[in-house]
Amino acid sequence: MNPATVGRRHSALTAISVGNMPGLVLVAMITSVAYSARGFSGLFSPMILAVVVGMIFSNMLGVPAHAKAGIAFSQKRLLRFAIVLLGFQLTLGQVAGIGLGGVGIVAATLCATFLFTVTLGRLIGVDRKLAQLIAAGTSICGASAIVATNIVTDARDEDVTYAVAAITLFGTIAMLGFPLLAPVFGLDQHAFGLWAGASIHEVAQVIGAGFQNGTLAGETATVAKLTRVAMLAPMVIALGLMARRGSSDASGAKPPMPWFVAAFVAVVALNSLVAIPAQIHSATALATQIMLTMGLAALGLQADISELRSRGLRPLMLAFSAFLVIAGFSLVLVRFV
Repeated sequence: MNPATVGRRHSALTAISVGNMPGLVLVAMITSVAYSARGFSGLFSPMILAVVVGMIFSNMLGVPAHAKAGIAFSQKRLLRFAIVLLGFQLTLGQVAGIGLGGVGIVAATLCATFLFTVTLGRLIGVDRKLAQLIAAGTSICGASAIVATNIVTDARDEDVTYAVAAITLFGTIAMLGFPLLAPVFGLDQHAFGLWAGASIHEVAQVIGAGFQNGTLAGETATVAKLTRVAMLAPMVIALGLMARRGSSDASGAKPPMPWFVAAFVAVVALNSLVAIPAQIHSATALATQIMLTMGLAALGLQADISELRSRGLRPLMLAFSAFLVIAGFSLVLVRFV
């Protein structure tokens, strides 16, 4: 290759890195604040706190123009790579641990909730893309699913922020309330863990609710939830196919298999077949959470509160209805199937 060409490419990469730096620093600062606030609150995950802090910062102080490139980099590149790393938290053996019946309950609940939410959203006049984000966040794995789904739905940043806020609200209610309902519904630890893992939105919320009712409940809830996380890949592929089919210009439509979905599946397979040291698992889990938090901080920085208010109460009612359906449908399956 011509040395001059190499030099130009190196200069371009350096310029891109330098251009991203102010935004990355700002996102990192908000991420640090979110982790510090987690130590005081103990209730919300750093990912959720990062969205809130980012929104407060951008709507009260504004975002400098020179920081926008780094914020966009965090929102897109870091989030996609973090979703790939989520694969290190799951193995096919873990999925088998809850049995065929447990996998069936998780899959049936996910599909029923997603279809219900999208259908109800259309009936009550919620924007299709926002309804899909709420459906994904409720039925699969909260903020991570919303971010992954948005890569193929391409909704507005305000829609993503709204969906994250809505599923956070109802997921927190579930985390606090479900353990109190276990004796009311006559659920033992295994049954409660399966219910919590199949219905509560965020992974952290599932863990908090599950272990509150005992070790077995916590372990069962975690595995059931990770099984839902594994179903993120086929869901995103299905949405990509739907977007491609519904496009008037098929040649310009996005490919139905985004690269990060294929990479996620490959990492799960690798994690299932190869004994990866515990230190690497711990490091990747921490890196995943930090990158997800940075990505959601970037989303918060680009959210306009006035735009969120303009959505009205219909999306919130849609998220509430989805919350009731996933809780009720999964409970019936756990108790009677």
